[in-house]
Amino acid sequence: MTIQERDVRDVLRRVTDDLVGPPTLLDDVRRGGRRRLRRRRAVLAAVCAAVVAVPVGGALHLADGGAAAEVASPLFDKPTRGDLAGDGGYLRQVRQAWRDGTGDTGTDVEGDPHVVWAGNTPAGPAAYVAQRATATGEVWEPAGERMIGYAAFVEPTADGPRVMTRETVTDAGTYGSSVAVLLGSRRDVLVVLDTGHPVEFSPTLRYAADGRIERTFQPVQFRDGAAVLSVPPQRDRVTVALARKPVSATTAVHIANATDVLFADRKASPQPRSVTYTLPGADRVWGDAPAAHVGRDVFATDALAAYVDLGGTHRAGGSPSLTVYGAAPDGRQLLLKTIQHDDDPTRAIALLAHAGAPLQPVASGFIDWNAPLPVRLRLPDGQGVLVAAEGAALSYRVGAGKWHDAGRGAALLPADATEVRVTAAGGTASTVRVDP
Repeated sequence: MTIQERDVRDVLRRVTDDLVGPPTLLDDVRRGGRRRLRRRRAVLAAVCAAVVAVPVGGALHLADGGAAAEVASPLFDKPTRGDLAGDGGYLRQVRQAWRDGTGDTGTDVEGDPHVVWAGNTPAGPAAYVAQRATATGEVWEPAGERMIGYAAFVEPTADGPRVMTRETVTDAGTYGSSVAVLLGSRRDVLVVLDTGHPVEFSPTLRYAADGRIERTFQPVQFRDGAAVLSVPPQRDRVTVALARKPVSATTAVHIANATDVLFADRKASPQPRSVTYTLPGADRVWGDAPAAHVGRDVFATDALAAYVDLGGTHRAGGSPSLTVYGAAPDGRQLLLKTIQHDDDPTRAIALLAHAGAPLQPVASGFIDWNAPLPVRLRLPDGQGVLVAAEGAALSYRVGAGKWHDAGRGAALLPADATEVRVTAAGGTASTVRVDP
């Protein structure tokens, strides 16, 4: 049984938003891909960060006895496209490079490798190749779909064409395909394969003052099988975003070598440390098991869509992952989450909801973990000021009044609080003004 792209990426998005795993995981999974899959959560989590399948469209026909017969697919059956489609010398080099590297997939391929697209780019000649597999396996869902081959981009090097990471091909359609690649020493050339679906492109990522994502998408113009785009250098981070229309987390177009950019040192990012604080009244509004309700992934909803880089690809940042939950004075559920893309500043988002209703973001902004009071968000409708400082003792006052204890780590202060005293674990005390 082969894990399909849509299955694992949907799980991955719900667990890790729009983050990716280190590239070594892909090598490990490829080497062990024919072994029996154990349906354990730990294994699935690793696979979710690594397995890549390229659905290609076509119809699977079963011969007598249930054996898989040859599948009709555009990747295998259509003529080569691109301005190098007629360059026999280059196509021979590409096919030879593919054959030389078939050890990556074992010997379960048949027929000749097919060059789907070959074209000139500012980084040099490039191609996309596919080959049928002899050993096929059923994917998880939808029932009846199967793995039918392998595909990969071919990039230019000083030593000639080099086949990049091979991906499994299914007979499912082009949903979730890694049909884009960054080329050149500066990774400033983006090639997007034409799969027959409209694609939107955004070259740069920006943040609004409140931490929301700001992107401008424009249609990708395909020509003779692909689009070749000049982009800002992507040497240590991926700022470009690609998605099919309409742009969403489920329509992202995956860049085949994004992990090579994000994990150039071949080392995984440290797992962000999880920090959770429960405020008074949480059990009253979150139910009998508030931690279980809070644990349901808010990233799987639309609540934080404006703060997640739809169509983008990032590695986990090194800052703590902060969760604060409790009750607002008017009885609504209160939740705070933090998000960090790469090494960008962390953003904190406060959300409110009546029981049973969807959470809605009501306040947000950038936070500085080195500041005495990293989180300081004023909630609307006089619901107070949400503050957090990991491990610190907190107290507040109104005007020149007396100080009131607010607990440790996080607190929801009254709306009229004017100052917060933050006493760090080491005993250092700081007084922070609360903005009106």
